[in-house]
Amino acid sequence: MLESISSDSALLLPSEGMQRRLFATPLSLLLLFTALFTFLIQSGELGTADTTYRLQVTHSLWTGQPQVFPNQYPEFGLHGRNGHIYAWFGIGQSLLMLPADLAGSALKHLPLWQSYVDTQADPAIRSIVVSISTNILLNVLTALVVFRFLELLGFDVRERIAGALSLLLATTHLHYAQNMQENNYIFLLALTGFALQLHWLKTGDRRGLFWGSFALGLNLLTRLTTGLDLMAAGLFLALTGMLIPLHTKGSKTHRWYMNSDGSGPLAPEFRPSLEKTLVYIKTALPVYLSFFFIDRLYQWIRFGSWTNTYVTIFAREERQIDPSLPLKYPFSGHFFAGGLTSGMIGPFFAPEKSVFLFDPLFGFTLLVAVLFWKRFTPLVRAFIVTAFTLVLAYLLFYARYFSWPGDFAWGDRYASSAIEFSTLLTWPLLLRYWKTLGKGVRGLAIVVTSASVVVQLASIAYWVPLEIYQEETLGHPTWVILLRFKNILARALGKSAAWAMTSQDRFPAMYQDPWDAQHITTWYFLPSLLRHIGVAPMWAIHVLYAVWIVVGATMVVVGVRLLRSLDGLSDGKHSVPGNPTVVDDGLQQ
Repeated sequence: MLESISSDSALLLPSEGMQRRLFATPLSLLLLFTALFTFLIQSGELGTADTTYRLQVTHSLWTGQPQVFPNQYPEFGLHGRNGHIYAWFGIGQSLLMLPADLAGSALKHLPLWQSYVDTQADPAIRSIVVSISTNILLNVLTALVVFRFLELLGFDVRERIAGALSLLLATTHLHYAQNMQENNYIFLLALTGFALQLHWLKTGDRRGLFWGSFALGLNLLTRLTTGLDLMAAGLFLALTGMLIPLHTKGSKTHRWYMNSDGSGPLAPEFRPSLEKTLVYIKTALPVYLSFFFIDRLYQWIRFGSWTNTYVTIFAREERQIDPSLPLKYPFSGHFFAGGLTSGMIGPFFAPEKSVFLFDPLFGFTLLVAVLFWKRFTPLVRAFIVTAFTLVLAYLLFYARYFSWPGDFAWGDRYASSAIEFSTLLTWPLLLRYWKTLGKGVRGLAIVVTSASVVVQLASIAYWVPLEIYQEETLGHPTWVILLRFKNILARALGKSAAWAMTSQDRFPAMYQDPWDAQHITTWYFLPSLLRHIGVAPMWAIHVLYAVWIVVGATMVVVGVRLLRSLDGLSDGKHSVPGNPTVVDDGLQQ
């Protein structure tokens, strides 16, 4: 469906005489580059206990195994119908992993690695198959959706490529492409919903509205709070022009409808009408309600209730274990009381979780929005307002949650998808106005983006709990990112022991669990992890290193070719086969 957004919009390389060839377009090169680098960063593990539990739910769907094993309670799981212990998560990510789980479960029986499987060592063959295939699929689809969505917003090919790469490499999206929390799946479905619903608004194609609503509704099965994304999509369409009443020229609302040069109202396809409103309600609402019903049905199957959420049961059972917990637990935190540990101050200024540190592009995006607001098209303005509103909504919702950042996590994982939304247009806008920017802004853009990429690369060098365990000795506040760089530098220079970065005496929490200790004392990439654990045969490790090198070299070649393919493309207008004139404001064609 996404390809149908603009099936005639694939831009071919000028040097190829506009003849379609495999890997001859910027988009195809972008997707290949994304697949290659996503493969390189994999550890072969799911990255978090949460995803491991969700994979067990996946396994239970077709094997008859329980969702939660008895020995995992009370660390995980809640008592439900007939006294059985059930997982408390939504079923969305478990369904996503089902095809890969089926494949991984079959592949682990191949005689080639049967001796390794028999050792029951990690990473297991099944988790290797699930993590690598699922993460590559999500990242490639994300690159495609970003490219198409930015096209709908009126950006040219270079700007779309820049937007996709900045998301994939310069935000926490990179971290969660290795450590497989729900975040990237949630982001993909949300942006798909935005793109397809906007496609409907521009073209009147109700299939786009239906499938966009389907993607947003499907997110409800992953995490019920993604209802905020659903509402944000409606807000985006409203700000774009579907629901806002058209006022007389000169009014504040009227300016939403003006092009960036101040000329003319929105094109007719964007103007509000009762008919469009009714079409939206009749199409989207039944889809949303259907997925909400499925979520409630899953809740009833597990816990015998249509109305509560797992939080109610979780709070009751946790208070039975620890009666000293507050009555409002787990939403027993504070918006501002407690300073850096509070739910509204911590996400911005806590050294352990600050969005300005973990997603440096976020702060720069605020600056870009302030500096160039008057130049933006109505579509861009609508999306920026929606994105920052979504960030605020997530922060407010989780502000009183006892663990508002979602530890163990890199940054504030509950708000990460919304934060990535807010930074999506930063580089497309910078490229659009690059020639008019001062040297200071250009230089700052390059420095901040480079810092963002370095921070995200650092996030995947080690398994994420490393600094969390070290914090138990160092206390709070701890500058986690600086500590991560110190850990990387110590290992790269062979100074880990000399600097006491892996000292059991200094950091005893690192060694309380032998399995964790093995995983946080080596580079968190599949070849290094297998070599460090020392169970896999050396010949297999050498083959894997060779594959890693070949894939890395191929990625460099593809990256260079991608950059070269963008040479000569114009700054704002481009030719499309069958559609020779596309105006860069995205409003008139």
